[in-house]
Amino acid sequence: MTSAVGTGGEMRGFGEAGTRAPGIDVGDVIDKSAWSLLQKRILLLALLTIVVDGFDGQLIGYAIPTLIQEWKVERAAFAPIVAAGLVGMALGAAAAGAWADRFGRRSTTIASVVIFGAATACIGFVESLQGLGALRFVAGLGLGGALPGALTIAAEFTPARKRALAVAISAVGATLGGMLAGLVAGYVLPAFGWRTLFLTGGGVAIVLAVALVASLPESPKFLVRRPNRWPELARFLGRITGQIPPNSVFTDHSELASHERQGFRALIAEGWGRDTAALWLAFFCSLFAIYTAFSWLPTMLVAAGLNPSGAVTGLTAYNIGGAIGSLGCALAIPKWGSRLPLVLCGGCAAAIAFLLQSIDVTQSPQLVFLGLGVHGLFVNAVQSNMYIVCAHVYPTAARASGMAWALAVGRLGAISSSFLGAAMIAGGSWSYFGTLGIAMTVVAMSLMLVGRHLPQHRQGIAVT
Repeated sequence: MTSAVGTGGEMRGFGEAGTRAPGIDVGDVIDKSAWSLLQKRILLLALLTIVVDGFDGQLIGYAIPTLIQEWKVERAAFAPIVAAGLVGMALGAAAAGAWADRFGRRSTTIASVVIFGAATACIGFVESLQGLGALRFVAGLGLGGALPGALTIAAEFTPARKRALAVAISAVGATLGGMLAGLVAGYVLPAFGWRTLFLTGGGVAIVLAVALVASLPESPKFLVRRPNRWPELARFLGRITGQIPPNSVFTDHSELASHERQGFRALIAEGWGRDTAALWLAFFCSLFAIYTAFSWLPTMLVAAGLNPSGAVTGLTAYNIGGAIGSLGCALAIPKWGSRLPLVLCGGCAAAIAFLLQSIDVTQSPQLVFLGLGVHGLFVNAVQSNMYIVCAHVYPTAARASGMAWALAVGRLGAISSSFLGAAMIAGGSWSYFGTLGIAMTVVAMSLMLVGRHLPQHRQGIAVT
């Protein structure tokens, strides 16, 4: 793509022989590319990473009812187990974001997958609650680190006109992973037991890690900031645009205004503080709602009178609705911007939760499953597309950190759900669904306060 050479900044340098080296704006090259097969393959790898992350992350929710029966323990005993995994996710997300912005998205994502895959497989051999909690904590470190790295990769490899869709497709992978976990758990748990379920989840992650090592390149928007790795950048850009002239000088003109602010400092810098605070509150409450479902919904449905297979059906319906809602909202954002769809979906999620309070699970299970599907549709539409807002708000130097810190704060909400979940179940479906309704009301109000929502009538995110 010759039009990218010398555009967006007119940066020039000199080669070894004193010849003038052409300046290439990496952001311009990516945004004007035809979305090559290579870029789509990278998006697929990001999506698969998040699918497997969601799959392994939700296995514990499906396994808890079986473990309660097999180990003869109270459901409250699993609150620390669930919390251990979520604490690991929070710490993993915060650490991985800083690591990805400093050392690269590729190594962070691969290491995270290896960690959660190995720990999940080891759960298949555990013999005690203490061992289960320790391994869930280790798995959480990897589960928390994989998501921000993969989402950043999806954003930075994709042309601007397709970026909103690419990030949304990737983000919906967590919901798809949960849905697949439900389908696999429904078959594996009664036939082979919970140990095989965790061995399967860990094995799939290890296979994915091998594929990432073989096929995943480093982000060009990360490489452009490191001149010692420009040969690697030139090889990648040459694969999507044709030959890159020797001794080229690379820049990303649209990022010049962001200077070198990285990590946490950039997130609270002047101009970003309000958006960061509003996004953190929205992530806290939305992930509280989501993990209340992931970790405790099957248990709540069993406590309300359904059998374990019916409980699995309820969470599966929630995840199926989530996949539909995530993609549907992503398609609406380019036309209406992100503010209206996200605030509307948050409000609808709250309304459905309040309506579910009045339905008797044992008398109308199909109606409850339908309601859970619709509730999951709106909750996950908000959660998955908030990543698009994060990618839009923060520049390259702080993008992985921005996503990771939002996720880390969100994990605190998830951690609180691990302890409050048992108490909500003790209060019955009225308490359970009422708390979800309140959480999603706060999400809708927080998103109204975000100033840098994606604008209307755009074909893609203005991530550069």
